[in-house]
Amino acid sequence: MGELQKGELISEQCKKSQIEPSEALSADEIMFNKTVENLVIGSEKTNQICIQRGPYNYPPHVDEGVQRELRDLSLVENGAQYLGFWNKETNQRDGKGVMIWPDGSRYDGLWKNNKANGKGRLIHADGDVYEGEWENDKAHGKGMYMHQDGAVYDGEWENDKQSGDGVETWPDGSRYEGRYLTGKKHGFGMFKWADGSEYKGEFYENNIEGRGVYKWADGRVYDGEWKNNKMHGHGEFRWPDGKRYVGQYVEDKKEGEGTLEWPDGKKYEGQWVNGKQNGKGTYTNASRERRLAEWKDGKKVRWLNDDNYDAQEEDGKVA
Repeated sequence: MGELQKGELISEQCKKSQIEPSEALSADEIMFNKTVENLVIGSEKTNQICIQRGPYNYPPHVDEGVQRELRDLSLVENGAQYLGFWNKETNQRDGKGVMIWPDGSRYDGLWKNNKANGKGRLIHADGDVYEGEWENDKAHGKGMYMHQDGAVYDGEWENDKQSGDGVETWPDGSRYEGRYLTGKKHGFGMFKWADGSEYKGEFYENNIEGRGVYKWADGRVYDGEWKNNKMHGHGEFRWPDGKRYVGQYVEDKKEGEGTLEWPDGKKYEGQWVNGKQNGKGTYTNASRERRLAEWKDGKKVRWLNDDNYDAQEEDGKVA
């Protein structure tokens, strides 16, 4: 590994300005900050993003009893180049530093024991950017990841994965706010889609699962249980015209026991299969008269008593 003690890049900055230490920053820190502001090295895309986002705002060094020295750009492991501070005793990267990899990726931030530790910004070769907290070369703590396509995650990280509370947004206006676990939406969250639909409830490994309320853009609402992104279990479904179903669902379809009510007072209470009345069920007409019947595929097969009765039916199908 080549080590240049305040070599060419840093010396050039010294010629350009008179560097004086301040209460917050040492002379070496000021020299480093001025050097990396104009450091153009790596891929064209990475350099363009550096210009667009501006110089990274390094926090001041914390006095940890470490004797640090500033060294110029040098070749380190895996063909990467590093400019910044080193621990004089251990000869490891420690404190402020910038690393550029052969593919053009660039990290500006704090180091400890030769690894990114503390706050820093990584610009990937493909243009994605992570800025936030690090632990042993991994995103860990609070940070923001910005994709080239405009998608953004801002929240908590653990071991390089989204974990904890976070907010994710997409260029089309979609937005999720809630819990994450090992990189997936997991726990309670709120998702709003570009078309105006929204869900508020539980997620399991990126899927809508558990209990929650889904509101469609056209005014329909389902409040109940979910599994693998489908209505599954007990729930209530309401339509904008006032119609209402309360009962069981299996994979988005009414299945089991349930009650369907119409705004004019009509009602069906009974068994459902594959989204249709099937089995025994009681029908109540608009005049509040009730009668038990046998049903199949959404149609009445026969009444189960002999009284005259107006079922308000059409071809055996309840309206």
